Amino acid sequence: MRTLLQIELDTEATNKLFGTGAAQQTMSELVGSLKPEAAYFYPMNGHRAMTLVVDLPDESAIVTACEPFWLNLHARVTAVPCMTAEELAGGIGRLPSA
Repeated sequence: MRTLLQIELDTEATNKLFGTGAAQQTMSELVGSLKPEAAYFYPMNGHRAMTLVVDLPDESAIVTACEPFWLNLHARVTAVPCMTAEELAGGIGRLPSA
């Protein structure tokens, strides 16, 4: 299940990581474990943020995808199922004719 994760990181929690030199390793571990097909990093609402597009095996995997960001970085996480243009066309093709 392709899922878009929008993650807004807590500034205080991430400042501590940068202060201890653990930011790069922590982010590499968190992002690397999800193996995103796309990853974007940017400022959002005055915080560090990222959008990851990941392929989760099922709905219950949302828990394991989001929990590390909540526990380690006090992040706000939004998970949204998403699809490619080809997948959208396939879904539209399944609609009954009007």
